Amino acid sequence: MSKKRVLIVDDEIHIVHVVAIKLRNNDYEVITAENGAEAFKLACSENPDIIVTDFQMPVMTGLQLIEKIRQCDQTKDIPVIMLTARSFAIEDQQKEDLQISQCLSKPFSPKELLENIEDILYHRAVISRQV
Repeated sequence: MSKKRVLIVDDEIHIVHVVAIKLRNNDYEVITAENGAEAFKLACSENPDIIVTDFQMPVMTGLQLIEKIRQCDQTKDIPVIMLTARSFAIEDQQKEDLQISQCLSKPFSPKELLENIEDILYHRAVISRQV
């Protein structure tokens, strides 16, 4: 079975580094980007299984990234986990409209993020087998 690919998008390099180590240690292939524009290009070219993005970033915010991803046939079904600072709340309607699988508040534990990724990818695998 091939490794699942995770695209991590955050302008805080230490967060990317810690999350990447946790995921690589759990047999994931990790792709990283520092902003939404770079992440969108990578999402189109690398076709990740899931995207973990920060909310507040330069160039393109996490929400703008997800909007672009949802508008593109190639990337529209990729699940997304949003990382937010406590002061940035995402409304339930917005989460639903953009099909955000999960929102985690910073600071978060890499273990909690890994569990969320595994739950989402496992859930998708079960659903796709049922269809």
